[in-house]
Amino acid sequence: MAVGAVQVVGSFGAAHNNGGDRKGMDALAIVLVLLGPLALAVRDRWPLGALAVALGSSVVYVGLGYTYGPIFLSVVVGLVYAVLRGRRRGAWLLASAGFVGYVAASQVDPRADHRGRLVAYALVAAWMIVALVVGELIRSRRDVLANQATMAAEAKQRRDSEQRLLLAQELHDVLAHHISLINVQAGVALHLMDEQPERVRPALTAITVASREAVRELRGALDVLRRGEAAPRSPAPTLADLDRLVAAVRASGLDVRLDEGPRPDPLPAAVELAAYRIVQEALTNVSRHAAARSATVRLRYGADVVVEVADDGVGGAPAVGNGITGMRERAAALGGELVVGPAPGGGFHVLARLPVETPVRS
Repeated sequence: MAVGAVQVVGSFGAAHNNGGDRKGMDALAIVLVLLGPLALAVRDRWPLGALAVALGSSVVYVGLGYTYGPIFLSVVVGLVYAVLRGRRRGAWLLASAGFVGYVAASQVDPRADHRGRLVAYALVAAWMIVALVVGELIRSRRDVLANQATMAAEAKQRRDSEQRLLLAQELHDVLAHHISLINVQAGVALHLMDEQPERVRPALTAITVASREAVRELRGALDVLRRGEAAPRSPAPTLADLDRLVAAVRASGLDVRLDEGPRPDPLPAAVELAAYRIVQEALTNVSRHAAARSATVRLRYGADVVVEVADDGVGGAPAVGNGITGMRERAAALGGELVVGPAPGGGFHVLARLPVETPVRS
C-alpha cells in the first residue's frame, strides 16, 4: 500500500510538472502504476512472479510514453525481496530481461528524447544493480546472524549435555560410595545383632549418616536438573574433606590410613574434586570387592597431585566397570593418567597423576 501510494502520488505530480513533454495520466496509466504494488502483495508466495509483474508493468508504462515518475519503486522492492527469499539467480535473470525490455520500450516510446538515452540506460542499470547488491548484502548478513544463532544454540546444548554427564558421574560416585557403606554396615549389624548387640549401634549410626548424605547429594542433583542455573549449589568436596571421608569408611570396619604430604594452597578446584572423587571411588571398590582388612591412601603434591590407594585384599585383574571408567575419565579430563591393577605384594593398587596446571587442548 505504501509503495502504491508513493507511485500514484509521485506519477501525478510528475505529470503535473512535465510541461506536456510526456503523456499525461489516464486510467490505463493508473492501472499500470498500481500493478507493481499489487503484485508485491503476493511476494512471499511468488517472489519472482511479483517481480516479473512489476518489471512488465514498468516497461509497458515507459513504452506508452507516460510521464516518468517513481514507477520503478516496486521494481526495486521486488528485486531486493526476491534475493532475500533465495531466488538470487532468477532475480538477476529477470533484472537483465527487464533492462532489455526497458531499452526496447524506450526505443518505441513515441515521446522519447533520444539525446540522453545512454545516460538514462546507465542510470536504470545502476539502480537495478544497486538493488540487487543491497539484497545480496542483507541476505548475507541475515545468513551470518542465523548461523551465529544456530552455533550459539548448539554450544548451549553441548554445554548442557556435558553438565548432565558430569552430574551423572558425580551421582554415581557419591551414591555408589554411600550405598556401599550402608550395605557393609547393614551386614555388620545383622551379623552382630545376636552375639554382640553393643556393636550394632555404631553400625546403625553409620548407616544413618551415610543415607542422610546420599539423600542430600541426590536432592542437590535433582535441583540442578529441575531448575538449572537457578538451583542452589552446595560446595564441591575438596581434599580438606578427606579426613571425614576416611573416618566414614573406617567406621564401616575397614582400617584406612591417610598419608598426606604438605598440601600447597590453593590447588585448582577441578584438581581437588577429581582427587577426592578418585579416593572415594577407590575406597568404595575396596569396601565392596577387595575383602580387605586395611587400606592406605597416600597423596603427594608437586607439579602433579599423585593419588595412591592400596589395600591388602584379594587383588586380581580389575573389573572394568563404571567406577574405574569414571576415575580414568576424571584423570584424563585434567591431562593426567590412571593406573590400576594388582599390587606386587598382594592386594590392589590405584595410582592417579593429576597435573596441577591443566594442559590446553587444541
